[in-house]
Amino acid sequence: MLDHTSCSDEIKENTSGQGVMATVPAEIDRWNWGAFLLNWIWGIGNNTFIALLMFVPFVNFVMVFVLGVKGSSWAWRNKRWESVEHFKAIQRKWVKWSLIVYASLIVFSVGLFFVIAASFKSSDAFKLSLARLESSQVASQVIGKPMSTGIPMGSVEVSGPSGRASLSFSVNGPKGKGTVFMEATKDLGQWQINRIVLEQDDTGRRIDLNK
Repeated sequence: MLDHTSCSDEIKENTSGQGVMATVPAEIDRWNWGAFLLNWIWGIGNNTFIALLMFVPFVNFVMVFVLGVKGSSWAWRNKRWESVEHFKAIQRKWVKWSLIVYASLIVFSVGLFFVIAASFKSSDAFKLSLARLESSQVASQVIGKPMSTGIPMGSVEVSGPSGRASLSFSVNGPKGKGTVFMEATKDLGQWQINRIVLEQDDTGRRIDLNK
């Protein structure tokens, strides 16, 4: 008899899926990391379609924090759950997948960065600028030899026989260090440096390497 009553009370207390009239258990009415990190994706999976406001410019900056605060109560009211423990277990899975997604994005971004950097270093525009730097007597005087360069940043665009490049990269040597800025264009399959400047780190002096 007691077991039957206890079971009935549990069913009665499960107000999930009843909309705004549902009473949200205090133990789950707390910050929801899954809603915060996966926002609109979490919203679709938890019948909380207000999360689609993440696609509205400016509103999304605030909405991500609103989802973190209100996500649990909204999910409880918008979807039927077997029990509080079932709700908690599913929300833990959302947190787990959030971390997996963000970790994957970080790994992908880092990998993409190094792939782009490697492509810049192997580009003809970078090789041409490096040759100009190493052949400059002024650069040799202020930086010294041998010179080592950092990862080039900027852009290289090539379309058949035409192209343009705008790069910057650090350079270090036994006498000093600096940053090289260059702009080049490709015409009829040939790269030509339009501007290339070495800026010394210690003095801020700029040296035109085209002279």
